[in-house]
Amino acid sequence: MKRSLFAVALSGMALVSLPFAARAQVSAVAKPFQFGIAAGAALPMDQLKDATDMGFNVTGTIGFNPQLIPLGIRVDVAYNSFGIKGSFNIPGNIHFTSVTGNLVWSIPSTVVSPYFIGGAGLYNAAADIPGFFSGSNNKFGFNIGGGIKMPLSGFDTFLEARYNQVQGNGGSAKFIPITFGLMF
Repeated sequence: MKRSLFAVALSGMALVSLPFAARAQVSAVAKPFQFGIAAGAALPMDQLKDATDMGFNVTGTIGFNPQLIPLGIRVDVAYNSFGIKGSFNIPGNIHFTSVTGNLVWSIPSTVVSPYFIGGAGLYNAAADIPGFFSGSNNKFGFNIGGGIKMPLSGFDTFLEARYNQVQGNGGSAKFIPITFGLMF
């Protein structure tokens, strides 16, 4: 009888303390507010790939990570630029400046945390081809992807890839930035 009462008490304490241990793990990993920077390569896809070379990406981000839940919010301001393919013998570039709101679903861990990210926003699609064309349009676009985050002393690093699609008149532009970043 005493053994079973002890086992019940021990099991009850384990069940009650489990949420506190999980909360401590999530709290240690997620900072409520973060800002960061990222940069990397931007890979054009489909029709954009036919006209441009691989480009680059620069991103600034602000994140809100509510405690106790794995879902966060991130606002990203990104610049993706692609040079016109050399076979066209035309100097110039096509670039996309975007402001997107994103949901981030993280799998909490104290070492490496995988996450999924997706959102939508405003993309300014612009072309600058001297002597031929220069102009821009604001378009709706969306992104979806994933990454891994690794906390370090005082900041986090992340590596992510996101599929971006910008809607246009009669078509869409698609590209995938692969970025490395720091979150403070």
